Parts: sequence; structure tokens; C-alpha cells
Amino acid sequence: MIAGIDEAGRGCLAGPVYAAAVVLGPWVPDGINDSKKLSPARREALFERICASALDWSIARAEVEEIDQFDILRASLLAMQRAVAGLRSMPREAWVDGPHAPRLDCPVRTIVGGDAQEPAIMAASILAKVARDRELIRLDAYYPGYGFARHKGYGTPAHLAALRRLGPCALHRRSFSPCAAQVQGRLEVCAPPLGDDRATSAPAAGANVAGNA
Repeated sequence: MIAGIDEAGRGCLAGPVYAAAVVLGPWVPDGINDSKKLSPARREALFERICASALDWSIARAEVEEIDQFDILRASLLAMQRAVAGLRSMPREAWVDGPHAPRLDCPVRTIVGGDAQEPAIMAASILAKVARDRELIRLDAYYPGYGFARHKGYGTPAHLAALRRLGPCALHRRSFSPCAAQVQGRLEVCAPPLGDDRATSAPAAGANVAGNA
């Protein structure tokens, strides 16, 4: 009952930050690795395998408004707390990728580079990454012109060019300097409703996307 925990989207300019908590069973999916080292197709396949084989798993997020209010580190830790809260039971111990530990009702071990060392953290990195990518692809239709389906909110040259051309939308993190520089004199696009598909959209703040029931 050790849960691996990791986040996705911390370095983005737009969109929520996601986190996942995974308690692996005795069978570890073949080919599991740090999500950054896997192709999108491989991540998608492993996402389904992890969800089917893990003893327990949960995905949660912190909203753009929370990122701007608290800062990205605290919002990331909040998403991790929500992911653990979505598990069916509190794990005996939590292993977290990186040097920062969320406050949990169980012992927490931080592991720098854990997403390249521990299978449970690798699994969490895959679930968080795939869930977030799916949401940014969905939201691309509501915010055309920014290319969210391609760059997923990261600060690519194409994204920065679109930000200068169109100004920030409701998905952009206003506390991040590239977005803050474009705020003055811009009109904000209204936020779209959340989707109903649990496999491709995320919950409102404070809830987890899904987990084994």
C-alpha cells in the first residue's frame, strides 16, 4: 500500500495542474517509464493498463485560479492532496516525485528524479500527463488559435506568438510573466463548461477524476 504521486503541467503557461496517486499491484505494466520519455501513443496505452491493473488510483487537479492565487508550487501540492484523498483508503506511505511534500495523513517520502526510479511514481506521472493532455485537447475547441491541442499549454514559440497576437484567455495563468505582460487592454474569453466524459475531462476543484471503485 505505497502510493506513487506525481504532477503534470507545473511548467505550463495555461491550464490546470494535474496530479495522480497510484498504488500498483504485484503486476507492473511492461514498458512503464517516466511519462516524458514515452510517446503519446505509448502513454495512452499504458494509461489504460495502469487503470486496469493498479490496486488503487486517483487523478485530481488544481485550477488556474488557484495557481494564480496560491502560486504553482502550492497548487501542485494541493492537487496531490486531492489525488490521495480520492483513493479508496489512505496508503501506508506516499512516495512523491521531487523535493516537495504535500501534507498527508501518512508518511511521505520525497524522491528527486523519482519518476525515473520508482514504478509507482512512473505510473502516477503517466496518469497525470495523459489526463491533462486529454483536457487540453478538449479545451482547444473552446479557445481556437492558441494551439492547445499541440503544445498542451507549454511555452513553445508558437504558443508565445499566439499569446502576443490574441492576448491571454481564461486558461492562461496570469501570475506567469509571459501572460501577465499581455493582460493590459485585452478582453478575456469566457470559460467553457466542463465535459461529462470522465475519461477525457477533469472534475471541479476538490474532486478526483476517477479511481478504482
